[in-house]
Amino acid sequence: MKDRKLEIHYTEYASLDEMDPQDRNLVEAAFRAQRTSYAPYSHFNVGAAVLMENGAIVTGSNQENAASPSGLCAERTAMFAAGAQYPGIPMVAIAIVGGPDFGICDSPATPCGACRQVMAEYQKIGKRPMAVIMTGGGAIWKFDRVDDVLPFIFDSI
Repeated sequence: MKDRKLEIHYTEYASLDEMDPQDRNLVEAAFRAQRTSYAPYSHFNVGAAVLMENGAIVTGSNQENAASPSGLCAERTAMFAAGAQYPGIPMVAIAIVGGPDFGICDSPATPCGACRQVMAEYQKIGKRPMAVIMTGGGAIWKFDRVDDVLPFIFDSI
């Protein structure tokens, strides 16, 4: 038997003002995307923004549907759009914001497991780490790679 320890590294910011301009711009794009959320059932609006290696930013928001689970999370909406618009271009980072009724939670909004797995796939495709920025009213967390938000990533190969 071996006892193992898993450590996760992330940076916590108190506000957008502490962030570098590129990350701040990405979080602001996620806030703008949140305004396009369609969440009449959960009333929890999420916006996401993906930074591509070529500097482009692609956004998405959660889109609910009465025929649940036909809707889609903001993170996957943004990543799938980015993958379709910029095939072969690595994703550098994704920023996520969320809260009830177009507000923002005190704690950072965290992605669901399915979104984390899709992030892992795009990180693998891009052959480079993809940062994950989770934003809340009381703190902003930045993880340098998807592995830190999804340890033991599923990989069928």
